[in-house]
Amino acid sequence: MTTTRQAVGAYGERCAVRHLVEAGMRVVARNWRCDQGELDIVAWDGDVLAFCEVKSRRTETYGTPSEAIVSAKVRRLRRLATRWLQETGAHPREIRFDVLEVFVTGAGAARVEHTRSAF
Repeated sequence: MTTTRQAVGAYGERCAVRHLVEAGMRVVARNWRCDQGELDIVAWDGDVLAFCEVKSRRTETYGTPSEAIVSAKVRRLRRLATRWLQETGAHPREIRFDVLEVFVTGAGAARVEHTRSAF
């Protein structure tokens, strides 16, 4: 991955965290990793635990950010969420999977679109 892509991704995740916090959610994990992959953000929204996938783009040349979340990615995120729950011992009443699309522009603030229960 190029340095520019890494920078855009890191910036997008910071924007996503800020958006979630401003929406009243409580972030409990960022960039949680295991041998099966990575969860971008895990956050409580009241008594619902949200596993949040962040996708950032500078252009839509290759489609919207959410179009990068294909069925294989969904299956991997579900496995990772199960693993996170097992390893942390958390027992939420409900879980959901959110997608945060971050549109990074050359000037001005990034635009964040948050889709709750995306899959």
